[in-house]
Amino acid sequence: MIIERNTDIEIRLLIEAIYLKYSYDFRDYSGASIKRRVLHATRQFECATVSALQERVLHDPGMFLQLLQYLTIPVSEMFRDPEHFLALRREVVPHLRTWPSIKIWIAGCSTGEEVYSMAILLREEGLLERTIIYATDINPSSLEKAKQGIYSMQSIREYTENYQRAGGRQAFSDYYTAAYGNAILDSSLRENVTFADHSLATDSVFSETQLVSCRNVLIYFNKNLQDRAFGLFHESLCHRGFLVLGSKETLDFSAYSDRFEALVKPERIYRKL
Repeated sequence: MIIERNTDIEIRLLIEAIYLKYSYDFRDYSGASIKRRVLHATRQFECATVSALQERVLHDPGMFLQLLQYLTIPVSEMFRDPEHFLALRREVVPHLRTWPSIKIWIAGCSTGEEVYSMAILLREEGLLERTIIYATDINPSSLEKAKQGIYSMQSIREYTENYQRAGGRQAFSDYYTAAYGNAILDSSLRENVTFADHSLATDSVFSETQLVSCRNVLIYFNKNLQDRAFGLFHESLCHRGFLVLGSKETLDFSAYSDRFEALVKPERIYRKL
């Protein structure tokens, strides 16, 4: 019990040290989630204690960037939850057509799979050319991979099935070139994409948008940080703009539950009131 207590204190000190040194704020992330990730990183870096990990992180920025890979979990896939993207095509795209220009914010874009999924959907619906997509994340390594748009062919096989189930209208192979066991996505898909560093914990809104997509990010936040994120999304969205969340996330019981209405609740698609 004493060891457990000491570990909890060490983790709180590590998270505070990261905030003070690097301005990355994990203080309102889910305690259980952060603890699990920190302990895993401690073992991977062969540190005897979390305090030993903290010492290395404070004195070596490169070490912090390595730790960031454990704290942010850069895992995603293209057309994840195909029914969600099918609902976007059927229920949201007709509304997006009514705007002369469209701005979309993909918050917590990780390594870019969600970004390219959205770009492909918009291209097939004839909307990509008049859309600006803001793709943001706090992990610079993930953002760099997102900009490159290179994924393994093993992953592409899974993405192809997702794309087809999501109502894809072409051969998925039309969107990439295969080389050396990887797939390089068509560079034209990111011509209207701005990749940028942005933290939902510390940063503010940067543009008015018609749609905000933040999927499978909020599950790692505590309630206070979730409400902060919802506040940013609400401020960013124009009147009657759309908010889409991950399958395990909801606006219910949040401070903003009465400021949105569910458009397709099973797929976590909401509309600003």
